[in-house]
Amino acid sequence: MSTDPHSWFAPSHFIMLALLGGFGLTHSGLASLRMAAEKKLGARLYRVIFALASITVAVIVIGYFLKHRYDGVLLWQLQGTPGLKSFIWALSAISFIFLYPATFNLLEIAAIQKPQVHLYETGIIRICRHPQMVGQVIWCIAHLLWVGTSFTLATCLGLIGYHLFGVWHGDQRLAKRYGDAFAAVKARTSIVPFLAIAQGKQTFQLKEFLKPAYVGVAGFVWLFWIAHPLMMRAAFNVRW
Repeated sequence: MSTDPHSWFAPSHFIMLALLGGFGLTHSGLASLRMAAEKKLGARLYRVIFALASITVAVIVIGYFLKHRYDGVLLWQLQGTPGLKSFIWALSAISFIFLYPATFNLLEIAAIQKPQVHLYETGIIRICRHPQMVGQVIWCIAHLLWVGTSFTLATCLGLIGYHLFGVWHGDQRLAKRYGDAFAAVKARTSIVPFLAIAQGKQTFQLKEFLKPAYVGVAGFVWLFWIAHPLMMRAAFNVRW
């Protein structure tokens, strides 16, 4: 392993992949234990533990990425291209629509209401059964366009790889919980965006997207845009 931060074998590449592996073990591992854990701990306490553990590891991953995003070999340099910055922010906004779909009940996420597992077939699920995977791919494309380093490429490959695993893992968990009901939903939806609509299995329903929750997603994107410079400065000041 090279000690040069601007080589293909810079330590930060391997540290990031290890951090992503840790996030995957935490997030998917706790998700796989949900049914058993809720029986012993209750749905709300499990949700709090799951959220705190996942958010803690996610913050570490995001911070490390921001600090080391220019590590490794420069593969391309597109910064300064007219219109690129606006295009990247537009892609990022679209990615958050998929990453944080309004099918989620925010009160359940915060454990204010009793968290439940839902079998959705509306809204963004009509477009893709695994919207978070699609959102992550779009996010990675946007950030790779702006930061064309081998470290960013390694990060994005790790993120996409984990989310592809999440597609399989999520389907397995839903099949175990819902059986034939999930099999029917699976047959009527698609992993590839818009494929089920193109096949006539689903129809796009604009009214399902005209919900207050999507205003919340838009607000989150705006706050993220405002906080982005602060996040980068905070990550830079951490010694890791």
